[in-house]
Amino acid sequence: MHDFAEWLGSTPLSIAIQSRLWLTPLLQTIHIVMIGIVFVSMLSVALRVLGQVRTDEPLAEVWHRFAPWFWTALGVMAGTGLVLTIGEPVREVSALSFWIKMTLIVIGVASALYFGRTVGAVAVAANPVYSGRARVVAVATIVLWVAIMFLGRWIAYDVEIWESWHLA
Repeated sequence: MHDFAEWLGSTPLSIAIQSRLWLTPLLQTIHIVMIGIVFVSMLSVALRVLGQVRTDEPLAEVWHRFAPWFWTALGVMAGTGLVLTIGEPVREVSALSFWIKMTLIVIGVASALYFGRTVGAVAVAANPVYSGRARVVAVATIVLWVAIMFLGRWIAYDVEIWESWHLA
């Protein structure tokens, strides 16, 4: 993988990304705003399952309001993340934080799909009681997206954070 990252870092596309001093900060800003939208979207749904917000609305209504924001922001986040990775591939593939973050994102998407499926299975009553499993998934979802945000920031400090576990 490291050899591939070195090759990718020497391609004209990667060099073009690296040579535009304004591009990386712009993409990072968009990426960070998108993770905020993803987080708030999932937080709103999770807190609805926990009965903490929007209790006068059915989960289906809350999900249908926030799901488009979640999926759109996730797509933009994936696009900006891909360009950022192409711009600094060696740093990314050698960062343990990066790989943990990617794994957690897959789990986060599975969690969002779970909520989407739960919406179809739950009665449209304004304030149903959710199963213990749904409540655990809601809490885990909040913790998961907070961890993803921290891990994204830690990529820049991977050597200092993970020391001997750093993949370089």
